[in-house]
Amino acid sequence: MFELWAEKYRPKKLDEIIGQKDTIKRLKAFVSKGSIPNMLFAGMQGTGKTSTALCLVNELFGNRDNFVELNASDSRGIDTVRGEIKDFARTRPMGKASFKIILLDEADALTKDAQQALRRTMENYSETCRFILDCNYSSKLIEPIQSRCVIFRFKPLTREDTKKYLEKIEEGEKLKIKEDAVEAIFRECGGDLRRATNILQACASVDKEISEDIVLEVIGKAKSKDIEELLKLAIEGKFLDSRKKLYNLMIEQGISPDDLLKQVYSRIFELEIDDNEKLRIIKLLADYEFRIVEGSNPLIQVEAFLASLGG
Repeated sequence: MFELWAEKYRPKKLDEIIGQKDTIKRLKAFVSKGSIPNMLFAGMQGTGKTSTALCLVNELFGNRDNFVELNASDSRGIDTVRGEIKDFARTRPMGKASFKIILLDEADALTKDAQQALRRTMENYSETCRFILDCNYSSKLIEPIQSRCVIFRFKPLTREDTKKYLEKIEEGEKLKIKEDAVEAIFRECGGDLRRATNILQACASVDKEISEDIVLEVIGKAKSKDIEELLKLAIEGKFLDSRKKLYNLMIEQGISPDDLLKQVYSRIFELEIDDNEKLRIIKLLADYEFRIVEGSNPLIQVEAFLASLGG
């Protein structure tokens, strides 16, 4: 049976959460007291917000009888708050638990009216229910909700944190992950551990020995040396040669124009060229990337960008 590694290797205890030491320390203090306040988990995707909430529930209750998880991006209107959320919040908890917990994932997707209704629900049923709000941008939540929550900021995971987690999967799945593959995965995902795990699983379906080339093939990105060659040819004014290289990357290798420009941007700072030249290239990148977003023909725009580099 096929199993997603993001779920298979999801932490089961707070101590297993990677890269959020200060946050975990504060949460364990709440667990030791057997009670929690309303909480707001804020941070980019894939940093462990939902996993942390689930671990917290397990350590408080030992089961999920007094817990419900809802995704606000699926049901973002006021009816959800007045119906499903309110119905769960106002009933007494089962067993020996003194309160229930509602995890509201992607809470920043709630409409303003729904947020106002949620605020009143949090006030009215504070004796029987606690809320954990999970969001990417806390600024999208109204101030009355933020003021009723203890806020925890989840940091993007570092390269070492990502490597540590990938090594755990490497051991469990009997893989061999080369160092350049770890670097390529981190470069693509930043601090998003869920995306890193999904990319690794996709790579493992190709080969058990995972290299940078396999990672780039899976995510549809060009090799660093190809990007550098493309830029070098264009900067030297060899437009036809750079155009030929561009067609190889976009047509034969299937690299998308926006991904190509993003890779160009990431490589600019590693080129041995004058700082003023780097600034000129960044300004050109911003202009042509904007044109693509606005609907201009991507291939023509990337060709025009390369032609401008030699100017």
